[in-house]
Amino acid sequence: MSVDEQKQAAIDAARSGDPVALERLLRLFQPDIRRYAQRNCFISDVDDAVQEVLLIVARKFGSVRAAAAFSGWLFAVVRHECRRLGRKALNFDPYNEEAVDRWLERHDTDSLRRELVDALESLPPDYRDVLLLRDFEELTIGEIATRLGLSVPATKSRLHRARTLAREYLLA
Repeated sequence: MSVDEQKQAAIDAARSGDPVALERLLRLFQPDIRRYAQRNCFISDVDDAVQEVLLIVARKFGSVRAAAAFSGWLFAVVRHECRRLGRKALNFDPYNEEAVDRWLERHDTDSLRRELVDALESLPPDYRDVLLLRDFEELTIGEIATRLGLSVPATKSRLHRARTLAREYLLA
């Protein structure tokens, strides 16, 4: 049995609630978690991130709706943990949630709508299109790429840039 088949079998077994299978799953995915953390965390945070991610997976594995979504969810957890540790180490967060909360408190529903429309209108059309397709029409990245005639990586990059520009506009 290949490593990928072993991982899929471990995911399926762990989804059934078997604690031994969950432990096996964590052992199988630990090298992947470490590799991903090494690319996304400060080197001093890698071990802490791996440990924390393993704990999070053990506690929240049941929240993963589909076995096919496990890898994506796992790597999102690693990214989040690396970001959390980085914020803690540097006392810096490029996605300052407190600023967002303060901004939201200053606006009523109507002004929020107007601000959002203004932010969307401020975007170049290519960015606005990809943002609307993803966040309002809820298309997948693949569907957006096909519709716009882009590659998946180009679509992801454009979406990230669009969200960054919209956030900068709103929080300025």
